[in-house]
Amino acid sequence: MKICNYSNYRIDDDIKMIVETEKMNLELLSKRTNISKSTLYEIFTSGFTTKDVYEKFYSYAYSLGYRMNKAKESILKENNKLVLFHASKKGLSLIDYNKSRKSCDFGTGFYLGESYDNSLDFVCDYYDSSIYSFIYELKNVKVLELAPSLEWMLIICYYRGQLEKYKDNKTIVELIKKVEESDVIIAPIADNRMYYIMTLFVNGDINENVAIETLIAANLGNQYVLKNEKALSKLDFVEKYYLCNLEKQDALNRLNKRAMDIDTTLKETKRKYREGRFVEEVLE
Repeated sequence: MKICNYSNYRIDDDIKMIVETEKMNLELLSKRTNISKSTLYEIFTSGFTTKDVYEKFYSYAYSLGYRMNKAKESILKENNKLVLFHASKKGLSLIDYNKSRKSCDFGTGFYLGESYDNSLDFVCDYYDSSIYSFIYELKNVKVLELAPSLEWMLIICYYRGQLEKYKDNKTIVELIKKVEESDVIIAPIADNRMYYIMTLFVNGDINENVAIETLIAANLGNQYVLKNEKALSKLDFVEKYYLCNLEKQDALNRLNKRAMDIDTTLKETKRKYREGRFVEEVLE
Protein backbone atom coordinates (compact mmCIF):
# COMPACT_ATOMS: atom_id res chain seq x y z
CA MET A 1 0.00 0.00 0.00
CA LYS A 2 1.27 3.47 -0.93
CA ILE A 3 -0.22 6.59 0.63
CA CYS A 4 0.38 9.96 -1.00
CA ASN A 5 -1.40 13.22 -1.77
CA TYR A 6 -3.26 12.24 -4.92
CA SER A 7 -6.05 14.80 -4.48
CA ASN A 8 -4.80 18.01 -6.14
CA TYR A 9 -4.53 19.01 -9.77
CA ARG A 10 -1.70 21.38 -10.73
CA ILE A 11 -4.13 24.02 -11.89
CA ASP A 12 -1.93 26.88 -10.68
CA ASP A 13 0.88 25.81 -13.03
CA ASP A 14 -1.59 25.26 -15.86
CA ILE A 15 -3.10 28.72 -15.41
CA LYS A 16 0.37 30.26 -15.54
CA MET A 17 1.06 28.42 -18.78
CA ILE A 18 -2.13 29.66 -20.46
CA VAL A 19 -1.65 33.23 -19.25
CA GLU A 20 1.94 33.36 -20.48
CA THR A 21 1.33 31.56 -23.77
CA GLU A 22 -1.80 33.53 -24.66
CA LYS A 23 -0.20 36.76 -23.42
CA MET A 24 -3.12 37.67 -21.17
CA ASN A 25 -3.56 38.70 -17.55
CA LEU A 26 -5.79 37.20 -14.88
CA GLU A 27 -8.46 39.83 -15.47
CA LEU A 28 -8.86 38.77 -19.09
CA LEU A 29 -8.74 35.10 -18.16
CA SER A 30 -11.47 35.77 -15.61
CA LYS A 31 -13.72 37.28 -18.26
CA ARG A 32 -13.14 34.47 -20.75
CA THR A 33 -13.64 31.64 -18.28
CA ASN A 34 -16.28 33.23 -16.06
CA ILE A 35 -14.09 32.52 -13.04
CA SER A 36 -13.86 35.42 -10.60
CA LYS A 37 -10.49 37.12 -10.17
CA SER A 38 -10.61 36.45 -6.44
CA THR A 39 -11.01 32.71 -7.14
CA LEU A 40 -8.06 32.76 -9.53
CA TYR A 41 -5.90 34.47 -6.91
CA GLU A 42 -7.04 31.96 -4.28
CA ILE A 43 -5.90 29.11 -6.52
CA PHE A 44 -2.33 30.41 -6.41
CA THR A 45 -2.54 30.48 -2.62
CA SER A 46 -4.20 27.13 -1.94
CA GLY A 47 -3.38 25.14 -5.09
CA PHE A 48 -6.90 23.77 -5.48
CA THR A 49 -10.50 24.85 -6.05
CA THR A 50 -13.95 23.42 -6.83
CA LYS A 51 -14.93 21.06 -9.64
CA ASP A 52 -16.95 23.82 -11.29
CA VAL A 53 -13.86 26.02 -11.53
CA TYR A 54 -11.70 23.17 -12.79
CA GLU A 55 -14.24 22.48 -15.51
CA LYS A 56 -14.45 26.12 -16.60
CA PHE A 57 -10.70 26.55 -16.84
CA TYR A 58 -9.77 23.25 -18.45
CA SER A 59 -12.67 23.37 -20.91
CA TYR A 60 -11.55 26.86 -21.92
CA ALA A 61 -7.98 25.69 -22.46
CA TYR A 62 -9.20 22.66 -24.41
CA SER A 63 -11.40 24.84 -26.62
CA LEU A 64 -8.32 26.91 -27.51
CA GLY A 65 -6.63 23.74 -28.77
CA TYR A 66 -4.46 23.03 -25.73
CA ARG A 67 -4.08 19.33 -25.02
CA MET A 68 -2.33 19.78 -21.70
CA ASN A 69 -2.49 16.19 -20.50
CA LYS A 70 -1.15 14.81 -23.78
CA ALA A 71 1.64 17.38 -23.75
CA LYS A 72 2.59 16.37 -20.22
CA GLU A 73 2.72 12.74 -21.33
CA SER A 74 5.13 13.64 -24.15
CA ILE A 75 7.37 15.66 -21.84
CA LEU A 76 7.53 12.85 -19.28
CA LYS A 77 8.46 10.31 -21.93
CA GLU A 78 11.29 12.48 -23.24
CA ASN A 79 13.31 11.46 -20.17
CA ASN A 80 13.53 7.84 -21.37
CA LYS A 81 11.79 6.60 -18.25
CA LEU A 82 8.89 4.19 -18.07
CA VAL A 83 5.78 6.39 -17.80
CA LEU A 84 2.52 4.72 -16.80
CA PHE A 85 -1.03 5.95 -16.28
CA HIS A 86 -3.81 4.87 -13.95
CA ALA A 87 -7.43 5.68 -14.82
CA SER A 88 -9.73 6.14 -11.83
CA LYS A 89 -13.52 6.51 -11.91
CA LYS A 90 -13.75 8.34 -8.57
CA GLY A 91 -10.19 9.27 -7.59
CA LEU A 92 -7.35 7.78 -5.55
CA SER A 93 -6.67 8.19 -1.85
CA LEU A 94 -4.14 5.36 -1.66
CA ILE A 95 -2.70 2.66 -3.88
CA ASP A 96 -3.39 -0.91 -2.83
CA TYR A 97 -2.94 -3.94 -5.06
CA ASN A 98 -5.73 -5.73 -3.15
CA LYS A 99 -8.39 -3.10 -3.88
CA SER A 100 -9.11 -4.14 -7.47
CA ARG A 101 -11.76 -6.72 -8.30
CA LYS A 102 -10.69 -10.36 -8.50
CA SER A 103 -12.49 -10.46 -11.85
CA CYS A 104 -10.08 -7.99 -13.50
CA ASP A 105 -7.92 -9.26 -16.38
CA PHE A 106 -5.21 -10.70 -14.12
CA GLY A 107 -6.98 -10.82 -10.80
CA THR A 108 -6.17 -8.42 -7.98
CA GLY A 109 -3.45 -5.85 -8.60
CA PHE A 110 -2.85 -2.19 -9.35
CA TYR A 111 -3.51 -1.64 -13.05
CA LEU A 112 -1.73 0.91 -15.23
CA GLY A 113 -1.45 1.60 -18.95
CA GLU A 114 1.43 2.88 -21.04
CA SER A 115 -0.70 5.41 -22.94
CA TYR A 116 -2.64 8.44 -21.70
CA ASP A 117 -5.29 8.14 -24.43
CA ASN A 118 -5.95 4.48 -23.76
CA SER A 119 -6.29 5.16 -20.05
CA LEU A 120 -8.73 7.98 -20.80
CA ASP A 121 -10.88 5.60 -22.84
CA PHE A 122 -11.64 3.52 -19.73
CA VAL A 123 -13.05 6.41 -17.67
CA CYS A 124 -14.33 8.99 -20.17
CA ASP A 125 -17.95 8.18 -19.33
CA TYR A 126 -17.65 8.87 -15.58
CA TYR A 127 -18.39 12.19 -13.89
CA ASP A 128 -15.59 12.24 -11.28
CA SER A 129 -12.93 10.39 -13.26
CA SER A 130 -9.26 11.38 -13.31
CA ILE A 131 -5.99 10.05 -14.68
CA TYR A 132 -2.76 9.74 -12.69
CA SER A 133 0.75 9.57 -14.11
CA PHE A 134 3.61 7.60 -12.59
CA ILE A 135 7.24 6.74 -13.23
CA TYR A 136 8.04 3.07 -12.83
CA GLU A 137 11.37 1.37 -12.15
CA LEU A 138 11.21 -2.09 -13.71
CA LYS A 139 14.17 -3.59 -11.86
CA ASN A 140 14.54 -6.46 -9.41
CA VAL A 141 10.99 -7.65 -9.94
CA LYS A 142 9.75 -10.89 -11.48
CA VAL A 143 8.00 -9.99 -14.72
CA LEU A 144 5.59 -12.08 -16.77
CA GLU A 145 5.32 -10.57 -20.25
CA LEU A 146 2.58 -11.76 -22.57
CA ALA A 147 2.02 -11.12 -26.25
CA PRO A 148 -1.44 -11.03 -27.85
CA SER A 149 -1.78 -14.82 -27.93
CA LEU A 150 -3.94 -17.76 -26.97
CA GLU A 151 -2.32 -17.89 -23.51
CA TRP A 152 -3.09 -14.20 -22.90
CA MET A 153 -6.69 -14.69 -23.96
CA LEU A 154 -7.17 -17.78 -21.78
CA ILE A 155 -5.76 -16.05 -18.70
CA ILE A 156 -8.11 -13.09 -19.08
CA CYS A 157 -11.12 -15.32 -19.69
CA TYR A 158 -10.23 -17.34 -16.59
CA TYR A 159 -9.97 -14.33 -14.28
CA ARG A 160 -13.14 -12.83 -15.72
CA GLY A 161 -15.01 -16.01 -14.79
CA GLN A 162 -15.58 -17.45 -18.26
CA LEU A 163 -13.60 -20.70 -17.88
CA GLU A 164 -14.99 -22.06 -14.62
CA LYS A 165 -15.55 -25.53 -16.04
CA TYR A 166 -11.90 -25.64 -17.14
CA LYS A 167 -10.41 -24.40 -13.86
CA ASP A 168 -8.69 -27.74 -13.21
CA ASN A 169 -7.40 -28.09 -16.76
CA LYS A 170 -3.61 -28.54 -16.77
CA THR A 171 -3.04 -25.69 -19.22
CA ILE A 172 -5.15 -23.26 -17.18
CA VAL A 173 -3.56 -24.28 -13.86
CA GLU A 174 -0.05 -23.73 -15.26
CA LEU A 175 -0.94 -20.34 -16.74
CA ILE A 176 -2.53 -19.06 -13.53
CA LYS A 177 0.45 -20.26 -11.51
CA LYS A 178 2.74 -18.13 -13.69
CA VAL A 179 0.55 -15.08 -13.08
CA GLU A 180 0.33 -15.51 -9.32
CA GLU A 181 4.07 -16.13 -8.95
CA SER A 182 4.94 -12.88 -10.76
CA ASP A 183 5.41 -9.41 -9.30
CA VAL A 184 4.48 -7.55 -12.49
CA ILE A 185 2.38 -8.60 -15.48
CA ILE A 186 2.99 -6.82 -18.79
CA ALA A 187 0.33 -7.73 -21.32
CA PRO A 188 -1.92 -6.24 -24.00
CA ILE A 189 -4.87 -4.24 -22.73
CA ALA A 190 -8.27 -5.83 -23.26
CA ASP A 191 -11.18 -3.41 -23.11
CA ASN A 192 -14.85 -4.46 -23.08
CA ARG A 193 -15.07 -4.65 -26.86
CA MET A 194 -12.05 -6.93 -26.98
CA TYR A 195 -13.47 -9.01 -24.15
CA TYR A 196 -16.61 -9.46 -26.24
CA ILE A 197 -14.42 -11.14 -28.88
CA MET A 198 -12.93 -13.42 -26.21
CA THR A 199 -16.43 -14.33 -25.03
CA LEU A 200 -17.36 -15.37 -28.56
CA PHE A 201 -14.38 -17.75 -28.48
CA VAL A 202 -15.28 -19.18 -25.05
CA ASN A 203 -18.88 -19.70 -26.19
CA GLY A 204 -17.73 -21.59 -29.27
CA ASP A 205 -18.89 -18.98 -31.77
CA ILE A 206 -15.44 -18.35 -33.29
CA ASN A 207 -12.18 -20.27 -33.43
CA GLU A 208 -8.87 -19.24 -31.86
CA ASN A 209 -7.45 -17.84 -35.12
CA VAL A 210 -10.40 -15.49 -35.63
CA ALA A 211 -10.26 -14.35 -32.00
CA ILE A 212 -6.53 -13.73 -31.83
CA GLU A 213 -6.24 -11.98 -35.20
CA THR A 214 -9.16 -9.69 -34.36
CA LEU A 215 -7.65 -8.87 -30.96
CA ILE A 216 -4.23 -8.17 -32.47
CA ALA A 217 -5.82 -5.70 -34.91
CA ALA A 218 -7.56 -3.98 -31.98
CA ASN A 219 -4.22 -3.20 -30.33
CA LEU A 220 -4.49 -0.82 -27.35
CA GLY A 221 -0.92 -1.13 -26.14
CA ASN A 222 0.20 -2.77 -22.92
CA GLN A 223 -1.08 -2.75 -19.38
CA TYR A 224 1.13 -3.18 -16.34
CA VAL A 225 -0.35 -5.03 -13.38
CA LEU A 226 1.47 -4.67 -10.06
CA LYS A 227 0.58 -7.78 -8.09
CA ASN A 228 2.18 -7.18 -4.68
CA GLU A 229 3.92 -4.76 -2.33
CA LYS A 230 7.32 -5.38 -3.90
CA ALA A 231 5.97 -4.27 -7.26
CA LEU A 232 4.25 -1.22 -5.75
CA SER A 233 7.46 -0.06 -4.08
CA LYS A 234 8.93 0.78 -7.51
CA LEU A 235 6.10 3.19 -8.37
CA ASP A 236 6.53 6.98 -8.08
CA PHE A 237 3.56 9.35 -8.42
CA VAL A 238 3.91 12.33 -10.76
CA GLU A 239 0.62 14.14 -11.33
CA LYS A 240 -3.18 13.98 -11.34
CA TYR A 241 -4.88 15.12 -14.57
CA TYR A 242 -8.29 16.79 -14.81
CA LEU A 243 -10.58 15.47 -17.57
CA CYS A 244 -12.85 18.20 -18.88
CA ASN A 245 -16.15 17.38 -20.57
CA LEU A 246 -14.88 18.35 -24.02
CA GLU A 247 -11.99 15.92 -23.74
CA LYS A 248 -14.25 13.16 -22.47
CA GLN A 249 -16.63 13.65 -25.38
CA ASP A 250 -13.78 13.40 -27.88
CA ALA A 251 -12.76 10.14 -26.22
CA LEU A 252 -16.31 8.77 -26.42
CA ASN A 253 -16.43 9.61 -30.12
CA ARG A 254 -13.12 7.80 -30.59
CA LEU A 255 -14.48 4.75 -28.75
CA ASN A 256 -17.59 4.59 -30.93
CA LYS A 257 -15.45 4.60 -34.06
CA ARG A 258 -13.17 1.97 -32.56
CA ALA A 259 -16.12 -0.33 -31.84
CA MET A 260 -17.19 -0.15 -35.48
CA ASP A 261 -13.62 -0.85 -36.63
CA ILE A 262 -13.41 -3.94 -34.42
CA ASP A 263 -16.76 -5.24 -35.70
CA THR A 264 -15.53 -4.82 -39.27
CA THR A 265 -12.27 -6.61 -38.48
CA LEU A 266 -14.19 -9.49 -36.87
CA LYS A 267 -16.24 -9.99 -40.04
CA GLU A 268 -13.11 -9.98 -42.19
CA THR A 269 -11.20 -12.44 -39.99
CA LYS A 270 -14.18 -14.82 -39.86
CA ARG A 271 -14.05 -15.00 -43.64
CA LYS A 272 -10.27 -15.41 -43.66
CA TYR A 273 -9.84 -17.99 -40.88
CA ARG A 274 -12.51 -20.60 -41.44
CA GLU A 275 -10.23 -23.27 -39.99
CA GLY A 276 -8.95 -23.26 -36.40
CA ARG A 277 -9.42 -24.83 -32.98
CA PHE A 278 -12.40 -24.04 -30.81
CA VAL A 279 -12.21 -23.71 -27.03
CA GLU A 280 -13.09 -27.33 -26.27
CA GLU A 281 -10.29 -28.47 -28.62
CA VAL A 282 -7.76 -26.12 -27.05
CA LEU A 283 -8.60 -27.30 -23.52
CA GLU A 284 -9.47 -30.92 -24.20
